Amino acid sequence: MDHNEKKALLKKLDWITTLIPFICIILLCLVFTLNPTGSADTLAAIRSFLGNELGSYYLIIGLFTFLCSLYIAFSKYGTIKLGNLEKPQYSNFKWGTMMFTAGLAADILFYSLCEWILYAGEPHITELGAMQDWASTYPLFHWGPIPWSFYMILAAAFGFMLHVKKRSKQKYSEACRPLLGKHVDGPFGKLIDLIAVFALLAGTATTFSLATPLLSMAFSRVTGLPESRFLTIAILVIICIVYTITVYFGMKGIAKLAASCTYLFFGLLLYVLIGGKEARYTIETGITAIGTLTQNFISLSTWTDALRTSSFPQNWTIFYWAYWMVWCVATPFFIGSISKGRTIKQTILGGYVFGISGTFTSFIILGNYSLALQTKGVLDVMGIYASTGNLYQTIIAILETLPIAKLGLVLLAITMIAFYATSFDALALVASTYSYKELPEDAEPDKHVKLFWSVLLMLFPIALIFSENSMTNLQTVSIIAAFPIGIIILLIVFSFFKDAKEYLNQKQEQR
Repeated sequence: MDHNEKKALLKKLDWITTLIPFICIILLCLVFTLNPTGSADTLAAIRSFLGNELGSYYLIIGLFTFLCSLYIAFSKYGTIKLGNLEKPQYSNFKWGTMMFTAGLAADILFYSLCEWILYAGEPHITELGAMQDWASTYPLFHWGPIPWSFYMILAAAFGFMLHVKKRSKQKYSEACRPLLGKHVDGPFGKLIDLIAVFALLAGTATTFSLATPLLSMAFSRVTGLPESRFLTIAILVIICIVYTITVYFGMKGIAKLAASCTYLFFGLLLYVLIGGKEARYTIETGITAIGTLTQNFISLSTWTDALRTSSFPQNWTIFYWAYWMVWCVATPFFIGSISKGRTIKQTILGGYVFGISGTFTSFIILGNYSLALQTKGVLDVMGIYASTGNLYQTIIAILETLPIAKLGLVLLAITMIAFYATSFDALALVASTYSYKELPEDAEPDKHVKLFWSVLLMLFPIALIFSENSMTNLQTVSIIAAFPIGIIILLIVFSFFKDAKEYLNQKQEQR
């Protein structure tokens, strides 16, 4: 890059939304690393207030978003076409794989293997009935229609903003312009964008810090290297290299990685389904769980446990809604941008089909295999978790019951690295667009900007690995970041209604 190109690039960048989050993340990294106990106590106090006192806020936003997305799909707004292409930019398979792998895919693998274990000992599951029925139903609820609705409703709004209105600012604040008007160009707009970037970094940190230790344990078992923080960080660096290379090549690289990722994912599922010899139990338990979820969907979505008999929704449902809301900063932008040529109805319903079918398949096959080991007395999965208190060791013990276990661990590790890389491609791409004052619809950010974000997205997770991070600590980061994001999501949804209504009225007048 020559001197003039450098100068031109520096002029295009929005330094406030780039540097303030960068400085704050560096400071947070230092605090987490130097004072792990103090920072954990502060986080716990804030979580207690948000989750306990204001938990209903998250539940209401979740149910509203889901119902609203269905209304948009089946109303006049669903007929709006995103962009003027004759046929969609990507084939259904490419589009579906890019969307699924961009949305929490590595975490879906991690939680599929162990989520029922987290619920099985909860008093609330015993109150509801048999562990067999409810420990397999709740994971589908927490990774089902409501979480995906956060993505789909915003993907429709962002797709409309990018492809129909041709807005050149690819930011959260720009999506609020129909409601906020010129305030978007002032401090209020900057605040919205800063909150969005913080939330993006918080979601990244939570994702990486939760599942990476499983990768390092799998590597340790296969290679014989001792487990350590440095092995975990080495794996983070490998993932960083893979996704940085892909981001460097832009959308073509991302599409290829997403497709190969999906093949690996289905390979892993087939290995567990056939190799585990529990296919009948796995599928039947899954069908029952889908039925139980369908029958109890509204009561699960609105249960607040007002007497705090078990605090189950505060500990789990509210965390999950917050977790997905935090990821809403990047993934819906990515889905909106790759949905060019589709109608809003196709985008929302197609998103549900690909997103939920991928997620449910993963939870039904991987989760119910380990549930079979427990209920049939093959392996005391809950006993291992109770005695070690370590989810990662429990997951490794489950996988070691499969034939050619080391091969299975290698397949899991490669699939997770590929999933992480694709998720982070989407993140780095969207974060890079945030660094620009303006960026036309089809333009991609400069490679150097993408490189900067690729590295920055890794710093916070590494700091969290060095701090004594419990799952609670990580969940709290998401719950705090999601609180203001919830308000912004509502602003974007109502802005979309206002903008889309005007657009449809203009089209009607032109006829």
